[in-house]
Amino acid sequence: MRLVFAGTPEAAVPSLRALLAHDRHEVAAVVTRPDAPAGRGRRLVASPVAQLAEEAGVEVLKPAHPKDPEFQERLTAIAPDACPVVAYGALLPPSALAIPAHGWINLHFSLLPAWRGAAPVQHAVMAGDEITGATTFLIERGLDSGPYYGMLTEPIGPRDTAGELLDRLAASGARLLAATLDGIEDGTLKAVPQPAEGVSLAPKITTEDARVDWSAPALRVDRLVRGCTPAPGAWTLFRGERLKLAPVRPLPEEDALAPGEVAVRRDGVRIGTGSHPVLLTEVQAQGKRRMSAGDWARGVRVEDGERVGA
Repeated sequence: MRLVFAGTPEAAVPSLRALLAHDRHEVAAVVTRPDAPAGRGRRLVASPVAQLAEEAGVEVLKPAHPKDPEFQERLTAIAPDACPVVAYGALLPPSALAIPAHGWINLHFSLLPAWRGAAPVQHAVMAGDEITGATTFLIERGLDSGPYYGMLTEPIGPRDTAGELLDRLAASGARLLAATLDGIEDGTLKAVPQPAEGVSLAPKITTEDARVDWSAPALRVDRLVRGCTPAPGAWTLFRGERLKLAPVRPLPEEDALAPGEVAVRRDGVRIGTGSHPVLLTEVQAQGKRRMSAGDWARGVRVEDGERVGA
């Protein structure tokens, strides 16, 4: 089939790479978000998907919004049979949805109808799910509610971060997306409605959402930090300044620490929670590089009874 691929972040790159190498389909163009400022210099940088497409010599379309008439005219002229989508990042209007003959086929990183929305992997980790997966479905006007073509499952390990889990799903999901397009072309795969039960929502995780509540149980703190790693990054306050946290390790033994209380022990830096303490691994103070929690505690000279989060 003749394809126009839509995607933006690194998680979409494995799918684009798989389709570029596929001998049954032609990627005629790529749609991605406009260049965005990045780095300390805040210079404009093309998305990971745009960079791969440019390396492959594929036309790249960067509409400010897919409702733009110029974009839709170009898409109509390309005449794609289908538009596979992986984390594109913009709402597609009905006029754009109607252009490809087989529609826009989305690869979503959850077992729909669970975790519809922008951050399914992060929410699955934070909720303590043991199993997640990926789903291919036909995009309609509703939020990730269209009929689905195929699914795969992926276990969530007890120490998985959202970033690690997303990397695995991006790789396996690329194979699922290619197989879905094969089935659509063959006529052997038909979309079926999603179940009406089990709907949950996964809105974008904001910086404020990533702030640790130390009155929560250790297990919930652990899940929050892993779910926000690497982005947007879990954090707390120490002496009035932001302290970013790498994944923590819940400790099995009891320790008389109040929520947010910091204690330097022989095994490392502990922080009290609403249940038992957690052990810090690495931290990043404001304006500093990432370092081990022990080096940080020695550098700032943590005093007995000090707390984070206030």
